[in-house]
Amino acid sequence: MNETAAKRLVFAMLDADGDGIISKDEYFARAERVTLATGRTHDDPLVVAARGAGERAWASMDADGDGGVTFDEYAAWAGADAFDTVCEPVLGALFDLVDTDKDGALDLPEFTTLRTALGNPVSNIKSAFAALDTDGDGHISRDDYLASVRAHITGDASPMGEALYDAES
Repeated sequence: MNETAAKRLVFAMLDADGDGIISKDEYFARAERVTLATGRTHDDPLVVAARGAGERAWASMDADGDGGVTFDEYAAWAGADAFDTVCEPVLGALFDLVDTDKDGALDLPEFTTLRTALGNPVSNIKSAFAALDTDGDGHISRDDYLASVRAHITGDASPMGEALYDAES
């Protein structure tokens, strides 16, 4: 999958109402859904960290400060540099919220919680999990998860890129 196609899949997931603009509310709804799904409170240190990382990411993504991000804005912004500086901390913080046993890895129920809360398709949870669980131990490490998402968004070979975002996988 090329980089533009990968960005379109992620943009479509973030643009929950499909109006062609990612609003701040849509962007922050992901963290709120993860918070609710894990039963954490808003003052939980992991929730505070995720919210702070999200604020930094949103400020970077919505560079003109108009409260919305079009696909063209998103495509110009998204890539390796944006992932490394602002997306990885956000996705890592959300990963940490669902890693309830704090072992640095997600099992299938934890992955399902994360996947559902992020707005990814639920029809292929098992295939997406299997694509990420390359050693078959029933766990996906934080580093492997983040590396796969980075590879996907930058258009590199990703063991689960399409499986993570494409309901048809």
